[in-house]
Amino acid sequence: MTTKTKSKDTAVTQVNISAPEFAIAEFALTGYTPYVQLRFGEKAKAQMREKMMAGSQARKGKQREARDFDEDYENALYLSEDGWYGIPASSFRQAAISACRLVGFKMTLAKLSLFVIADGFDAIDGTPLIRIEGVPKPVEHAVRNATGVADLRVRGMWVNWSAKVRMKYDTAQFSPSDISNLMSRVGLQVGIGEGRPDSKNSAGMGWGQFEATPTSIR
Repeated sequence: MTTKTKSKDTAVTQVNISAPEFAIAEFALTGYTPYVQLRFGEKAKAQMREKMMAGSQARKGKQREARDFDEDYENALYLSEDGWYGIPASSFRQAAISACRLVGFKMTLAKLSLFVIADGFDAIDGTPLIRIEGVPKPVEHAVRNATGVADLRVRGMWVNWSAKVRMKYDTAQFSPSDISNLMSRVGLQVGIGEGRPDSKNSAGMGWGQFEATPTSIR
């Protein structure tokens, strides 16, 4: 709260800032459409780095290397330091922030008020992860790159999957029922991963949708 007091010479502004209070809501997620994952692989990063370092000599005399689709699949997945597959925790945070548009809540405030507690970290680059339960399989889809060139994209797909997500939220901005309803909207209307309804590049493939059941809100 901000108040102003005036004297003969100056106006003094007093600002009263309350301490932050956060609560944690835990949800059991059950996927009802497949979850599809595509990580930007380390091999692709190394090739980009090599090309950048080579500069103008990058294409001269360069033979195209045979593509290893099995390797593409392995590189598409996030694997934790403890050996389990995971979903980037940021996927759920970004989806929750995006869902705020549906109810007229400012996304700029949601960015400061919603956080996801990770179950672990990626073994390669430390990306915070949420553990996913289920068995992935490789899938290939024809796509067009940003340049318009047709390509085959190898991704990991979980047809049947589940997860547990702990959302940390600012109680001055959201009530327990707000968070529960928000996560329901995330699962039904926003989705996570490749081909989700809220995809930035298309209307999605209907993937990455889930039912969110609150198991603990405190």
